[in-house]
Amino acid sequence: MLNYDGTFKVTATAPVQILANVELQESVGCIVPTSLGTTVDGRSVVKAGTPIHIDLSNLQTPAAAATAESVANAVLLHDVDVTNGSHNGTALIFGFVNINRLDSDIQAKVTAGINTVGAVSFIKA
Repeated sequence: MLNYDGTFKVTATAPVQILANVELQESVGCIVPTSLGTTVDGRSVVKAGTPIHIDLSNLQTPAAAATAESVANAVLLHDVDVTNGSHNGTALIFGFVNINRLDSDIQAKVTAGINTVGAVSFIKA
């Protein structure tokens, strides 16, 4: 099968599980744009735990960075590689995230507490 869009699979490492409780969560699919990416090992990646704003009335609208006008209402559940353009991701809209499992630069963007990003709570477990 040919790979036309540049998608690749890395099996050397397991994805980071940021959820404190995997049973108590609700997520939806979203489109992650290249504008949210940061450079990691020569690739543009949007890291798990990044607060984002998604349009719940139209999930085909790409996610946006949280600003004063578009308050974060979701958290990216897994790392998304956007080196070759926008890709699908998973937006956590309800759940409990373990802050200790986030990268340090993402930890700086969130605070521990109940419902700090929409219905997502951050705890130190």
